[in-house]
Amino acid sequence: MTPALEVRGLGVRRGRTLVLEDVTLQVFPGEVVGVIGANGSGKTTLLRAALGLQALATGEAFLAGRPVAALSDPERACLAGYLPQERRVSWNLPAWRIAALGAVGRPPAAAHADALGALAALGVAGLAERGVLDMSGGERAKVLLARLIATGAPLLVADEPAAGLDPDAQLMVMETLRARARAGAAVIASLHDLTLAARACDRLAVLAGGRLVIVAAPTEALAPPHLAAAFGLDGALVASPAGPILAARRRIASNLPPSPSWGGAAAGRGGAV
Repeated sequence: MTPALEVRGLGVRRGRTLVLEDVTLQVFPGEVVGVIGANGSGKTTLLRAALGLQALATGEAFLAGRPVAALSDPERACLAGYLPQERRVSWNLPAWRIAALGAVGRPPAAAHADALGALAALGVAGLAERGVLDMSGGERAKVLLARLIATGAPLLVADEPAAGLDPDAQLMVMETLRARARAGAAVIASLHDLTLAARACDRLAVLAGGRLVIVAAPTEALAPPHLAAAFGLDGALVASPAGPILAARRRIASNLPPSPSWGGAAAGRGGAV
């Protein structure tokens, strides 16, 4: 199967500093891949570089097997939809018009219908005629995600799609992206909530200091050694009726010993993250 997205030996330089180094990753149709890591680890840079929105110092990026560098903007838009981290909107357009911006190249009636369907999928169909500047930040975030869904692209790239949302909305956003994957799309999303990442993603790509630590299923990617290396945390995933929860504590001092057991609920100063 051809990956919807592939990067090989990807490196990005800012000035003299290599902020992303030798990253190789594939994302296939039907899966959700989460990109996780501490602030400044390179998550946004990786997503932008993979789409050709950031100049590469080394390596190559491919969409559906085609070199990104050789694609025109319309060709790239047909292969990938992108939700940036920045949620700024300059014009107070109705929500459906913002969502319809994702339906590039479709007749107006079809774009309108696709926009309404995407808004409904995210529970904001009732806001279709409301100006996006007259909404809460969380409502606006859902409208912008609807724009991504309306692209119908075979690859969906979302930079922190759940940031700033309440817990129910976070789960709904990731369920929506998972539904797109079940329908055949490939999804890659950067996330900060590690419990959400463990529940929503098939695989996790863990970044630390601009390098890829591991790409694996959540239970392996969030094992104690990787939590320590990438986040400076002492912890692990623990089971719950609702799904895995990350129980962790900060390694406040360099001599903090590991917890004697992470097989059950978090203990001591720790808690769910």
